[in-house]
Amino acid sequence: MRRRLSVSAPRMIVRSHLPWPLRWALAALVLGFSAAIAMWAFEFGKDIAGLDRNAQAQISRLREELSQLRSERERNLSIANTADSLLRTERAAQERLAAQLKQIEAENLALKADLGFFERLLPAGGGGVSIRGLQAEIKAPGQLRFQLLVLQAGKTLPDFQGQYEITLVGTLDGKPWTFQPPGGARPLHLKQYLRVEGMIDHTPRAVVKTVQVRVMDASGGVKATQAAKV
Repeated sequence: MRRRLSVSAPRMIVRSHLPWPLRWALAALVLGFSAAIAMWAFEFGKDIAGLDRNAQAQISRLREELSQLRSERERNLSIANTADSLLRTERAAQERLAAQLKQIEAENLALKADLGFFERLLPAGGGGVSIRGLQAEIKAPGQLRFQLLVLQAGKTLPDFQGQYEITLVGTLDGKPWTFQPPGGARPLHLKQYLRVEGMIDHTPRAVVKTVQVRVMDASGGVKATQAAKV
């Protein structure tokens, strides 16, 4: 007893008893606080060194470059669309010109055919006015269509000033019938040739069998005559 109560007695340590879960929670709290301090120190170091500002500047520059690239892309697309539209317009114009060229060639062939026809109708010799190609057809009851070609042979002759007269010959109610359009002779003016055509109205009960044409000069002298069956 003396020994335990004296100075030479063994040392005693007083410790508080903590549960292990509380100890782990306390250790985790200390580690989290240390990590937070370390992260703050890292961010503060970056801010001091200017790394964050440089990164923001680079991001802004990259955004501007991206915006410029997008603008250039839109502009290039617009130019490409315009070029494609112009190309299509040019192709359509070329196709239209090709069609017009074909039409002109067809018209030239038709004119050459008409010229050959007119040359065949010209008299072989002599001068004066003549009638060629008289044609007549019934278009409807009481309506007749006619066409003819009046020619003047020669190259240095003056213009012909005269008139022409048309007479319809046939039957009406079984009797002979003759008809001239109201107004009498019609004026006629030509240099070398003139195509004349028109419509004549007559009584529907008449049966037209022949059409007669006379060409007269200004004084009333007959210069040419021709008749054609209907």
